[in-house]
Amino acid sequence: MSVGNPAARRPAQTDPESSGLKKVVAASMAGTVVEWYEFFLYASAATLVFGKVFFPNSGTELDGIIAAFLTYAVGFVARPIGGIVFGHFGDKFGRKQLLQLSIILVGVSTFLMGCLPTFAQIGYWAPALLVFLRFAQGFAVGGEWGGAVLLVAEHSPSKSRGFWSSWPQSAVPLGNLLATGVLFTLSSTLAPAEFLGWGWRVAFWLSAVIVLVGYYIRTKVSDAPIFLEAQKEVTLEKKGYGVAEVFRRYPRGVFTAMGLRFAENILYYLVVTFSITYLKVIVQTDTSRILLLLLVAHFIHFCAVPLVGRLSDAFGRKPVYAAGAILGGTWGFFAFPMMDTGNDLIILAAITIGLMFHALMYAGQPSIMAEMFPTRMRYSGVSLGYQVTSIVAGSMAPIIAASLLGQFKSSVPVALYLLGACIVTLVAVYFLKETKGISLHDVDAADARGTADLLAAAKR
Repeated sequence: MSVGNPAARRPAQTDPESSGLKKVVAASMAGTVVEWYEFFLYASAATLVFGKVFFPNSGTELDGIIAAFLTYAVGFVARPIGGIVFGHFGDKFGRKQLLQLSIILVGVSTFLMGCLPTFAQIGYWAPALLVFLRFAQGFAVGGEWGGAVLLVAEHSPSKSRGFWSSWPQSAVPLGNLLATGVLFTLSSTLAPAEFLGWGWRVAFWLSAVIVLVGYYIRTKVSDAPIFLEAQKEVTLEKKGYGVAEVFRRYPRGVFTAMGLRFAENILYYLVVTFSITYLKVIVQTDTSRILLLLLVAHFIHFCAVPLVGRLSDAFGRKPVYAAGAILGGTWGFFAFPMMDTGNDLIILAAITIGLMFHALMYAGQPSIMAEMFPTRMRYSGVSLGYQVTSIVAGSMAPIIAASLLGQFKSSVPVALYLLGACIVTLVAVYFLKETKGISLHDVDAADARGTADLLAAAKR
């Protein structure tokens, strides 16, 4: 089998502005903002609205919220399925086409959520339909992340990949910022009965407008040259791709990615989702105040992520990630007592510190995971490593935390839960190979050598 000379095929390194990298970043972020606006809109509404609107009255507010969180978890179960399907076809047909499909699918499902009848109107059909749409939404989001970050990572210069590929990550807090801002505006301008009756639906209907803008921007970019090269090789040389090939060739990469994701995902959903529940139910904080504080914290998080991406280029992927895991393990022990004060500035500090610890892990994920897998199976590899973990991490975090809080009437068990997750991630960081500055062409060349060795061994 001929694999050619990777160095000879390697294109000259170009300036990010002249190569159109900024346009690629904008296209990736535009769609990611849309999809995560809709995904996190559901997370906020699960606490503020859905427990009262789509489920029977159980007598306690926390029970309704836990029921809403269970439907919230359905989206996380759907995400790895979406990641597998989109990853398989994204490795075959390209990142751009699958990204355009994902943004339409998540937009339609979110818009229809805003049209659903309530439990009082159609009974248990209301939560059943909500679960179905949540699954469709999660399926699309599961395919979104891998394609969005790879579109940027595969266009990026090796020496600054951590910085450039962190921008799609910053689109996640930006989408959350947008969702929180819309809910804050509606909840602060409408009477509580109006907000619960119809106001929350407006936030879901707005997704139609945002989807059209994101879809249009994504039509203006193309896949990276390194992917087009790999696509030709897969076709001509019958190379494998997809989930089965990833597990066959790179099982360590998949499981390391899952371990890296574990604490980061749990920390994030404790900070941005469970904190709403804690402040609402335990601290008795007004809804508008909670949303305003989150609005400020999300903006700071958005600004911090690219800066941390730059740090990963300067100091390496491993030390920055390890710092995030170590610091993240301490957050629950001081953050909930800070929230108990009821002081807005102290609550804001608790949430913001949590998001800063999160950024230390989150910003470097696209570059780390892109550098783990060769181009021919990269979409499948990063999607699998990133999305599967969300089933046992982010999806369960608010449910586990709410259950621990309800059972023990204390935030300490929640803090211990987060600490345990961070220890798991530190173990994954220990086994992680440092890849700062590596060329993706070199990753492909190493994969080609490995494939040739495997074929030669099979013939013997």
